[in-house]
Amino acid sequence: MSRTSRLFELLGVLRARRMPVTAPDLARELGVSPRSIYRDIDTLRSLGAPIEGQAGVGYSLKEGFFLPDLAFSPDELDALTLGLGWVRQRADPALARCSESALAKIFSAKNNGSMSAQLPAVVTAASTSEPAVPPQAALLRDAIRRQRKVAISYEDAQGSLSDRVIWPITIVYFDDVRVLAAWCERRHAFRHFRIDRLRVKTILEERYPGRRQSIVTQWRQQDRDWRSMLTISDTPKRYQSAGALTGAMSKE
Repeated sequence: MSRTSRLFELLGVLRARRMPVTAPDLARELGVSPRSIYRDIDTLRSLGAPIEGQAGVGYSLKEGFFLPDLAFSPDELDALTLGLGWVRQRADPALARCSESALAKIFSAKNNGSMSAQLPAVVTAASTSEPAVPPQAALLRDAIRRQRKVAISYEDAQGSLSDRVIWPITIVYFDDVRVLAAWCERRHAFRHFRIDRLRVKTILEERYPGRRQSIVTQWRQQDRDWRSMLTISDTPKRYQSAGALTGAMSKE
């Protein structure tokens, strides 16, 4: 977790607590040291966050603290509305809920808490035939963020079932299907899996080696035609061996 993400997470924790929280308790919840919490509290205070309390007593966030006014132009608000509307109508339930709350926060900050003022000029409308994204998409996103190996069962275009251990790196959202890009330990290659055809059996505690950014870079370099993966996702395709991939990553 980056420090910026941790600062927002710390604000969220303080906002959710009614009573003061000590630095050691905050440190345990965020997985950092108490010293880091003290530094983060000082940083947030310097940015204007009304945090009350002190070391040994605990900290709390005064009521009424919101994001500062966001200087979005009307066209920027239309773009955000279209993008988040697409997510709300076509993504899995977890992302759909987050898109609604994100849009509410944006308009609350922009309009000083009023959702009725300066409404956008656009709306989205999903096709009635649009397939729903299976809930396991949320599990896969969590595994991607934590760089965890995943055991899956997959049914290919011919209806054949197989069990695999994969390294999930990204989910590509096409209009009518969602595709998971991953390194497959069984095939020793990058593979693309339609999410509606896979079942998550277990998210393993084992992290896959190297940095995810490096793996994504290699995937993009080797699959320069990745935008056409939908038509080749079930076609065998050979890449470098897993050993070579791990070796290349170790040089990063």
